[in-house]
Amino acid sequence: MTADPLTVVVADPNLAPLRAEFEAAVPHGTVVHWPDPRHTEAVEAAMADADVLVSGRCTATMATAATRLRLVHAAGAGTDNIDIAALAPGTQVANTFHHENAIAEYIVSATILMRRGFLRQHTALRREAHWDSPAHDPRAPWAADLTTATVGFVGFGHIGARCRRLFQAFGARGIAVTRSGDVDAAAHGLLWAGTVKDLDALLESSDVVVVSVPLTEDTTGLIGAAELSRMRPDAVLVNVGRGPVVDEDALYEALSDRTIGAAAIDVWYRYPADGHTAAPGKHPFDTLDNVLMTPHSSGLTRQTFVHRSADITANIRRLAAGEPLHNVVAVAP
Repeated sequence: MTADPLTVVVADPNLAPLRAEFEAAVPHGTVVHWPDPRHTEAVEAAMADADVLVSGRCTATMATAATRLRLVHAAGAGTDNIDIAALAPGTQVANTFHHENAIAEYIVSATILMRRGFLRQHTALRREAHWDSPAHDPRAPWAADLTTATVGFVGFGHIGARCRRLFQAFGARGIAVTRSGDVDAAAHGLLWAGTVKDLDALLESSDVVVVSVPLTEDTTGLIGAAELSRMRPDAVLVNVGRGPVVDEDALYEALSDRTIGAAAIDVWYRYPADGHTAAPGKHPFDTLDNVLMTPHSSGLTRQTFVHRSADITANIRRLAAGEPLHNVVAVAP
């Protein structure tokens, strides 16, 4: 006897351009539904007979609607928007990565853009024909290149390790803190690596602070007003982890009063509920000239999702064959 074909619901918009490749890679006979992720009712309706949900979001209502669900597979690393407690006992939750190259490119390019003042110069030349450069305006500040920089990594997983290699190529120094404190500093060319107990020392020593930790109860608000006050006045903060890891009120104030030099923010405090329009936070970050704002796009390259799709479809094949899954991060109790 053969098992009944699986029913898969894909509710991640980033996989839609890879629909043909995705469907070709799942077991023969698999039924794949592609509801519009913006329409919650359509997703819930499609999940009625689903064995697999491919999405980084699964609410209690969605979990209740899916009486046959066996696997929730995020098309990324984050699973903080999956209500694991609401899933039926035994439901597996898995994730995937492959975003480290794209995000490392973003971190390095955003750092250079902000440290060298290119964003400020772009705006001045474009809007005012002002040549905001010390070669033309003696009031303009001199910038520093990365050979003088110490980059502090708050979190040092896939992203941090890849990013460190790129910064190392520019001659920058590196230090890191993680929750576990198990980073081999010498292997990664770091001056030192510690635990979050060493966060203050990292903030005080860094010209660039890269935040890439996941959002948990322990990391929510990890960097607040007290921590930002320890940063150097010309330091650049780059957040590619989750918005609430850095307290929104404290960050806006620190940028407004120049407690820190600049920030590149790719992860936010509010996201569009429907469509593609929404203020990313309660504060007007868009009015600040020392902020690079991007819409959670640092990891969005075709290569990222080609590899993610391959991981997900491989796990679906394992599920169909009754084999152990890869990258399981939780099993519903």
